[in-house]
Amino acid sequence: MITFKTTLGDIKIELDFDNAPVTAKNFQQYAEDGFYNGTIFHRVIKGFMAQGGGFASGMDEKVSREAIKNEANNGLSNARGTLAMARTQDPHSASAQFFINLVDNDFLNFKSEDMHGWGYCVFAKVVEGMDVVDKMTLIDTGRMGFHDDVPKEEILIKETLVE
Repeated sequence: MITFKTTLGDIKIELDFDNAPVTAKNFQQYAEDGFYNGTIFHRVIKGFMAQGGGFASGMDEKVSREAIKNEANNGLSNARGTLAMARTQDPHSASAQFFINLVDNDFLNFKSEDMHGWGYCVFAKVVEGMDVVDKMTLIDTGRMGFHDDVPKEEILIKETLVE
């Protein structure tokens, strides 16, 4: 169990080591290392998702470890309240950034092992604090540098607790 203590409240997360062992271990290691402390939710799109884990306050990009293998073919769905790894166009490029699905985003699910079908690996779910995640969508967003949908009021992960 991992708890993010944010400026909007606490979010408690349960990792799924059975279905996404590499991804869950990767996320847990970042949490244990304190990597997420002081990071922000830097992209929030109402009716879609809230993304964090890659930028410190002021949109200062953090350096992450090497990318991990995409385990999206694990049978889990990008349903409301699940966490999935963010990545680039490369299906196997996820490292520290993650997002919380605000709605069922079935179009992000695994379809096939090719560039267009890999999808986004679900590896955890919010077990407490989905109301906190929903509060994120109430904050106005805008453009900051090269980034869209950035909350105008920072949503900071102040502390990460690993149980």
